[in-house]
Amino acid sequence: MSGAASSPTPLRAAALARVPALRAAHPGAFRRLGPGQRLALALLLGGTLLLGLGIWRLEIAPARLLAGLGDLAHFVTLMLPPDPGSWAQFRGILAALAETLAIAFLGTLLAAVIALPLGLLAARNATLHALVRFAARRLLDGIRGIDALIWALIWVSVVGLGPFAGVLAIMTSDIGTFGKLFSEAIEAADRRPQEGVVAAGGSGVARLRYGVLPQVLPVMAGQVLYLFESNTRSSTIIGIVGAGGIGLTLAEMIRTLEWQSVSCIVLLILLMVAAIDQLSSRLRRRLAGG
Repeated sequence: MSGAASSPTPLRAAALARVPALRAAHPGAFRRLGPGQRLALALLLGGTLLLGLGIWRLEIAPARLLAGLGDLAHFVTLMLPPDPGSWAQFRGILAALAETLAIAFLGTLLAAVIALPLGLLAARNATLHALVRFAARRLLDGIRGIDALIWALIWVSVVGLGPFAGVLAIMTSDIGTFGKLFSEAIEAADRRPQEGVVAAGGSGVARLRYGVLPQVLPVMAGQVLYLFESNTRSSTIIGIVGAGGIGLTLAEMIRTLEWQSVSCIVLLILLMVAAIDQLSSRLRRRLAGG
């Protein structure tokens, strides 16, 4: 009875008989681990080891986080209810918010103006020469590789404390980002309008003016609006190192332990960012034709 149960059924026997032919026809499917699978497994193991090493070296301990939740709740109670303080102090907070907005706007606008020619030089279909494109790309990579906070520290050392350093920090940081985005948008432009301009006898400048820029300017405008929204948040951070704006006021309130004023400033920052987000989203939809 057991021997009959262990013998393969005719259907299974036929399937087993086809295995050698299938193995010969598709050897890759019958390997235990293919090259790609071995690489994926090695990357998974390497990532797991790096994760464990990082947790160990950085002393990441969930127990410490859980123990600190009580202190966090205590700080939250100190911050409630939000209170700007005196009327004069509230006016100072509003003036600092307006300064933050001005820093983000001027820095973003100046960066876009400077990055446009650099983006043309870095684009494959608009540059003067391959060496010029290589130099422009590496320049943009170098600028983009330094964070806005580091640029703020540099410009504060150069021009002193104040919003001027903040504008320069936002501008410098965004030149690298805008240059890369602009060059990629130019390279992705449809070639048919460009070929039409050239076929009509247009020069290289005319090709860019009438065949490329009309296509990419709405895209560039949307990118400028998005980074303006992002820079509104960034300009609150660079103010902490003395580059003007609401960040400097926020840092002073934290140092003096005025937690209710801190929560009021944070709430106003959130409202300002949300309003700019809504406005820029509407403008981007209009530029996109939606």
